[in-house]
Amino acid sequence: MTSYPAPLRIPVEAKQRLKILFIAKNALWDGSGTAEDGNHATYHVEMRETLKALGLNLRVENKFEVLFDRPEVDFVFPLLNRAGFFNSEMLCPLLCERAGIPYLGASPILRGLSDDKHLAKRAVRDAGVPTAPWAIYRRGAPIDPARCPEGARFVIKPNNSSASWGVMDATDWPSVEKAIHGVHDLGHDAIVEPFIEGSDVEVPVVTIKGEPMILPMMIFRQADPSHLRTYQEKRDLVDRSQKYSLDPFEHPEMIAKITEYTKAAMQEYRPFDYGRWEFRVNEETGEITFLELNLNCNLWSQKVFGRAAALAGWSHPELIETLLAESLSRHGLLG
Repeated sequence: MTSYPAPLRIPVEAKQRLKILFIAKNALWDGSGTAEDGNHATYHVEMRETLKALGLNLRVENKFEVLFDRPEVDFVFPLLNRAGFFNSEMLCPLLCERAGIPYLGASPILRGLSDDKHLAKRAVRDAGVPTAPWAIYRRGAPIDPARCPEGARFVIKPNNSSASWGVMDATDWPSVEKAIHGVHDLGHDAIVEPFIEGSDVEVPVVTIKGEPMILPMMIFRQADPSHLRTYQEKRDLVDRSQKYSLDPFEHPEMIAKITEYTKAAMQEYRPFDYGRWEFRVNEETGEITFLELNLNCNLWSQKVFGRAAALAGWSHPELIETLLAESLSRHGLLG
């Protein structure tokens, strides 16, 4: 059985001295009414309250504009990712770099590498990690059918989407081409790959004293391995309770192989503070295929990171304080 280190702590002196900015789309939501982002809004509110309960000297904002002129803060906790425009995931760390303010997470160029599914697949392929064949169809570039991988069923989605936003499937080239145009109409590049039956294993990684550490893996086990999970399901905007469940992954042989793949794949992105690698697995055949990664991933207590931290013996507040303590130390802010 794997043993995990004790969570990190931020010294009381540092909590009082350092001014920390938490910025997220729903960071100022009061919890009333219905938020357009489903459980993502609940997540942002939970993060705000968790950071407050840690006793931090906290400022809370929900717009990039607060970073246009350098705010009087020492550190930024950025969760303002899908902000409604193409490649918005890179803007918050870019503005922090412009202002000279340290922040949690990877640099803008590494965020771009991870958020671009095509580039991420090339990186893991170079690291010797298996991934499905794919084709990238950039908006404004020719749509060449010869570049489409072979398959009986295809997944088409925005190349920079999260939580399966804009995902579609198709079974022949005319429907693939139509889906590509649909993604382009959303203002995004399109990525096409064969559909792989199975379930998704989520691999949460945190950094402890400079070294990445894999928390217990979780599996979104699907009742129907051929089901294509949707954005609405991932954001709890529809009932998905009968379709899949989030469970601890307990397959020692496959865990060992996924650990090997994740350690190989993560080297491209260090330092990144935290991130989640995702693999499609077939538990009957043992096949493991890299899908994607997210360096600024969901930290909600009810999702992968929160559940995995609990399996490692950490509370959700301890997880968040550990991430912050590690990053503050890396940036030289703890003295």
